[in-house]
Amino acid sequence: MRGTVFTETMLGTVRLDSETTERRVRLDLRAEADEVLRPHRTTRARLTGRVRIAGFADDPCAEGELEVSPIARRRIRYQLAFTGDGRRLALDGWKSVTARRPVASMTVLPFTLYEGDARVGEGVLRFPAATGLAPFLLSFRFPRREDRAQHFPPRWDGTPGRTEVWYTTLTDPTTGTGVWLHHELTVPADGSEPFAHGWVAAFPREGEVRHARFGPAPWTRPADGFAGDKVTATPGQLAGSAGEFRWDLTERPQGPPLFTFPRWSWRRPLLPAAQMLPAARATYDGEFSYGEHSLTLSGAPGASARIYGHGNAHRWTWLHADLGGGDVLEIVAAVSTRPGLRRLPPLVFLRLRRAGRTWPRRPERSAVGWLGVGRFRAGFGLPRWTVTGRTALRRIHVEVDQPAERTLTLEYRDPDGARAVCRNSESADARIVLERWWGRWRPEASWVLDGTAHAEAGER
Repeated sequence: MRGTVFTETMLGTVRLDSETTERRVRLDLRAEADEVLRPHRTTRARLTGRVRIAGFADDPCAEGELEVSPIARRRIRYQLAFTGDGRRLALDGWKSVTARRPVASMTVLPFTLYEGDARVGEGVLRFPAATGLAPFLLSFRFPRREDRAQHFPPRWDGTPGRTEVWYTTLTDPTTGTGVWLHHELTVPADGSEPFAHGWVAAFPREGEVRHARFGPAPWTRPADGFAGDKVTATPGQLAGSAGEFRWDLTERPQGPPLFTFPRWSWRRPLLPAAQMLPAARATYDGEFSYGEHSLTLSGAPGASARIYGHGNAHRWTWLHADLGGGDVLEIVAAVSTRPGLRRLPPLVFLRLRRAGRTWPRRPERSAVGWLGVGRFRAGFGLPRWTVTGRTALRRIHVEVDQPAERTLTLEYRDPDGARAVCRNSESADARIVLERWWGRWRPEASWVLDGTAHAEAGER
């Protein structure tokens, strides 16, 4: 089955009840429906995006619902929650569709602002047809529906020498603490019994990084995710205890899955390993505590990912960066352990999801380019590593810093018994510059992440 995805921009004004003058308003929204949009039926879609009210609000994480029913109910209704002036507000409005004024009724959105049940203002938004129609029409996509839950069950088929990982990273917006939950199934290559193990870590803004391990415990073959040594990771729920750590978290995905490697490599494990994100963007609510610290998470941004394969690469780096406004960047750069391939430069898999679109269009593009020409490149090292690359019209430069005091070094064993070491920071820094070719290279977007990037460098 296919869904519908599109973006829309609306401009207008609002008058708050406590004021006598109007303020300018801009909405940049992305709508996602689980079915193909049909005008003669009622279709509901999830809304995410940015709400800007001059001098009052600028919330890039607005969320709500869109009801598209131009024939059945003769309306298109918008309900959007956002933060303005430190208050939680709701925008409620609809376009009243009529055949007498088809263009105006489809492009004018009267709305009311509420704080709780109390009205706090009203205004009018308009769709700028002259400048917005072409981008609006070109934004329509009808992607295959991905059920996030289908990516959580264990992949292991009984073959020895395999490893499978469920991991979650997030940042507490109140304290800036980074959190890492790593759940792993290891199946030794010598035919020994498989076992479940993992670790949990906290990366505070100030103070030392702390962690605890759990397992090894017998693998009980759970049907819907990971379970072992009082720790579980299932769709929408993460819970457990290890050492001084306790956690009970609810996960709410904010977008579709993201395949860092080619989609076929996850469905058919032909590569040494593959990684994907069932929840490329998610929010987390619940309790997370360790020692004397207790975090009450509410809307904490993060992501959950999966790995399946023969074990770790010879060398690798990884980055997950929530860029705000629904944008996210995922990078995996690795050198294979296989003889011959080990001498090649790192393969880079880079996926930038921005404004609802993923660049490069195909993950193979960043890894192999066009017959090797234009391949993306990685510069390994610590505390700083880099990734650069370009396609025909865009190029990107990424710098990641993992300060030693905010980096955790862990040692563990691959299925073949080889020693692996990862150096992880859930409070890393990153600088990302995206440029576009318009006769010359011109800046298109840039992001600076101060302690909110999730990064890792490792080796065998």
